[in-house]
Amino acid sequence: MNDNIIISIENLSFAYENGETVLEDVNLTFRELESACIVGPNGGGKSTLLYLLLGLLKPTNGKITVFGKSPIEARLKMGYMPQYIQLDQQFPITVNEVVLMGRLKRGFWGRYSREDKEIAAHSMDEMSVSHLKKRTFAELSGGQRQRVLIARALTCRPDLLLLDEPTANVDPGIQEQFYETLYKLNKRMSILTVSHDLGFVSEKIDSVVCVNRHVNVHPTNKLDGNMIRDIYGYDVNMICHDYRCSEGSHTHGHTMEGCVHG
Repeated sequence: MNDNIIISIENLSFAYENGETVLEDVNLTFRELESACIVGPNGGGKSTLLYLLLGLLKPTNGKITVFGKSPIEARLKMGYMPQYIQLDQQFPITVNEVVLMGRLKRGFWGRYSREDKEIAAHSMDEMSVSHLKKRTFAELSGGQRQRVLIARALTCRPDLLLLDEPTANVDPGIQEQFYETLYKLNKRMSILTVSHDLGFVSEKIDSVVCVNRHVNVHPTNKLDGNMIRDIYGYDVNMICHDYRCSEGSHTHGHTMEGCVHG
């Protein structure tokens, strides 16, 4: 593991204007080429933490730096895939145009350069969506949309990739391919993911960032049923995606010991 710290959060707290405290006394470090997953109950502060890293929100107290700079100053080194993209379903934007949006910079005017188009084409190739480039974004399946949005995030050539629920609305059969893609990307960039898929957490990443107002970080191999119960405040069924049939290539899951149906 590389010891270069790219995210440093010290004594951070965040409260909305109505006084509601969402995060309290958060201390966190994240290193180069590390992979981690943010987990926790709804309303626990997962998305808030992600928005703070992106500079979309400012902490009420404490300090946060990304690549030694403020989150806003470090944005060009971050690629972000939102859980949802707000596009008018009647607006006929193509996949190629969505991916090229990742090359937009502040104050951008005029046409995309040849370099922009080449980088977008390479990102689509990497995410295996080049054959979709002339189709409209609205007509794609959930899995196809996720791949297109990651391709868009990759066009800025990030050193840190932030993914918000990347497997939401994706069929289980597609998820395994998706995880393998993330594993390959992690060889050249750090990846921080928000996910409810605890099976993904169990075998594909280095550490788990548990967010429920406070933040605790655990190595993945220390994750067990009791810890998950502490994170969520109730029993959760965790499916581990690591069992394959001896005949064929079907992937199945099994329930992790110590976890039961909630």
